[in-house]
Amino acid sequence: MGRYILALDQGTTGTRACLVTEDGAIHARAYQELRQYYPRAGWVEHDGEEIWRQTQTVIQQALAEAEAAPDDIAAIGITNQRETTLLWDRRTGRPLHRAIVWQCRRTAEICAELKAGGQEATFRRKTGLVLDPYFSGTKMRWLLEEVEGARDAAERGEVIFGTIDSWLIHRLSGGKHVTDYTNASRTLLLDLERLDWDEELLALLGVPRASLPEIVRSSGVAAETRGLEVLPDGVPIAGIAGDQQAALFGQVCVAAGEAKNTYGTGCFLLLNTGPELVRSERGLLTTVACDGSGGPCYALEGSVFVGGAVIQWLRDELGLLNTSAESEQVAQEVEDTEGVYVVPAFVGLGAPYWAAEARGAILGLTRGAGRAHIVRAALEAIAFQSGEIVKLMEAESGRGPEVLRADGGACHNDLLMQMQADLIQRPVERPREVESTALGAAYLAGLAVGVWRDGEQLRGLNPAGMRFEPQLDADRVREKWEGWKKAVARVLWEG
Repeated sequence: MGRYILALDQGTTGTRACLVTEDGAIHARAYQELRQYYPRAGWVEHDGEEIWRQTQTVIQQALAEAEAAPDDIAAIGITNQRETTLLWDRRTGRPLHRAIVWQCRRTAEICAELKAGGQEATFRRKTGLVLDPYFSGTKMRWLLEEVEGARDAAERGEVIFGTIDSWLIHRLSGGKHVTDYTNASRTLLLDLERLDWDEELLALLGVPRASLPEIVRSSGVAAETRGLEVLPDGVPIAGIAGDQQAALFGQVCVAAGEAKNTYGTGCFLLLNTGPELVRSERGLLTTVACDGSGGPCYALEGSVFVGGAVIQWLRDELGLLNTSAESEQVAQEVEDTEGVYVVPAFVGLGAPYWAAEARGAILGLTRGAGRAHIVRAALEAIAFQSGEIVKLMEAESGRGPEVLRADGGACHNDLLMQMQADLIQRPVERPREVESTALGAAYLAGLAVGVWRDGEQLRGLNPAGMRFEPQLDADRVREKWEGWKKAVARVLWEG
């Protein structure tokens, strides 16, 4: 068996390859930034062929960094931006349209039409999701309606749909069309109880079953490489999970009550509920996650559309920062925001509001407010949005996480992590290796081919690197929450 598990992490802003060793360490890594396309206001697209080219490039770069040969790869784990949707020709592998990214709002009218027709309760009951442009199913319908000849070809199974995991597996394997339960659970097409495509939902969205992938376990050999220049034939593709479920598994949150928050472009907080399917009544999502063997279990999820992206906005659009990392230093120039609140609803608000028409605002400005106050308020906005989800998860599941585990690029910001611990009044732990998404994909693949035995063995591979304890006075925390609620109410009212 080869020496490494190859983890492919295809995210919203870039494509990463990591070579993971048996002790759970990332031995080598490579990354390329992905171009974003904005054909209209609120629309976001990616180029599927560019994603495939990048994937091959980062594999080669990671192997070169490790001074490893392609034969050193024991298995491949794939994790991906979950709801981003692509349509391609089954035989040629040629995309028929750019991928529609999870952030894209072009299907808002389709969602409104389904809601007006009284269908939201059906989708909510069967899928655990809300009718929002975020999810894949309405993107599929849009492509079938807008791409000439696509519907007839999809009915015949000649044109196929997939999220980015399916796209990469199709290209890596020379034509296998599969996805896993975690990605399937984000499509608006999967019945959560039966864990299969649902005929009623397919009919409501007009998506032919013949165009959809086979659903497989997150851990298990789903395909093998074939016909590649960068890897030999026969390497097992043995791990598949959507990025947030992969991060949950990478943090080894495999028992009910364990939770993680990924602080990336958006923020995504998942609470493992084990075999119990907890239905949210207050705006959270029910989704499929992975148990300790890589099989399906359930989780509650809250999605924050704009997390670390608000810091990028301060840097790129307002010019308040030279680098994103500078935000911590600038925010520490003041002890408090002094009543300034940033509500970064650039593409609407996600959980628990699901307000697609809401737009961002900076509130509470006075003549004395300056750059540091706004930067600090932007960091607090990330923690407030995530904190709202923690509170709801505890209320709806009956158990909140004793410790919130953090990963993603923005978790390197110590001030943000301390803000989060203060606002939720719980410890926040950052692991030694924060590439939890890639590690999760690697762990799932490694379990399938016998590198690791079970979830308990995985727990010791990536211990906590830093722990942030709550420090802020409870009365001050309450005041901050009251101010945040008022700021959000203003944004919702304006929207």
